[in-house]
Amino acid sequence: MADLPRPIDVLPHRPPFLLIDELVELEPGASATGLWHLADQDFFAGHFPGRPTLPGVLMLESIAQVGVMAVLTDERFADKLPLFGGVDKARFRRQAVPGETLRVEIEMTRLGARAGKGSGRATVDGEVCCEADLLFVVVPAQAG
Repeated sequence: MADLPRPIDVLPHRPPFLLIDELVELEPGASATGLWHLADQDFFAGHFPGRPTLPGVLMLESIAQVGVMAVLTDERFADKLPLFGGVDKARFRRQAVPGETLRVEIEMTRLGARAGKGSGRATVDGEVCCEADLLFVVVPAQAG
C-alpha cells in the first residue's frame, strides 16, 4: 500500500537482518502487519540441507520487527529503540519454507514510556507457524 511506510525507512535493521519486506496494515502504537517473502536466504542451505526450514528464532525476530514498526511510527517513540526484553508463551506450530510468504502480525497489549508488550503471530496461508508474547524495553536510539 502506497500510504504505509517501507520497513527500511522505519526499522533500524539492515540487510541481511531486515526481515520484513512490506507493511500491509498499521495502527501506530497499537498494531501492525507485515509480509516476509521467503526466498533463497543463505541460512536455508544449512537449516536444513535437503529440507530447508525457516528457523523458529527468525520467526520470533520477524514478529519483533513488525512490533518495532508499530512502536516507532507512534510519534512518542520516534527517537527511541525498542529492544527485546523477553519472550513468553512461544509456540511453533507449522514449518515455513522457501517460496512461502510469512504474514506477521502483532498487537501491542501494553505500551509505556520505557517498556511494552505485544502479542504476535506468523502465519502462512492462514495456518499459524509461530505465536508468542514479546516483551521489550525502550531506550534512546543513540548510545550515550
